Amino acid sequence: EVQLVESGGGLVQAGGSLRLSCAASGFTVDDYAIGWFRQAPGKGREVVSCIAGFDHDTYYTDSVKGRFTISSDNAKNTVYLQMSSLKPEDTAVYYCAATNRTWYCYLGVDYWGKGTLVTVSS
Repeated sequence: EVQLVESGGGLVQAGGSLRLSCAASGFTVDDYAIGWFRQAPGKGREVVSCIAGFDHDTYYTDSVKGRFTISSDNAKNTVYLQMSSLKPEDTAVYYCAATNRTWYCYLGVDYWGKGTLVTVSS
């Protein structure tokens, strides 16, 4: 059974940093595309970043480029999202998601974690 469990969310001041973790089970992260998505209050869910398992190619939405870094640790079967220079507009529930139908998670995912809340205070 595919499972994704996020951790690392919390409250941080603007300009601060957080690292989110997505622990995967039931599959190997290098065989899937893994992505981070977020949903802010009153808004739709949007893709934040993706990493392709086979070559670790990455994608970032424009608003987080240069501030967020996605990475994968095959030994721990975990994907991370390092978030720096956080802004109040980064406040959202962050979800980890995975698919093995494509290497590009922004094209669609099949499995979701339950999410972790990130709150950035001004």
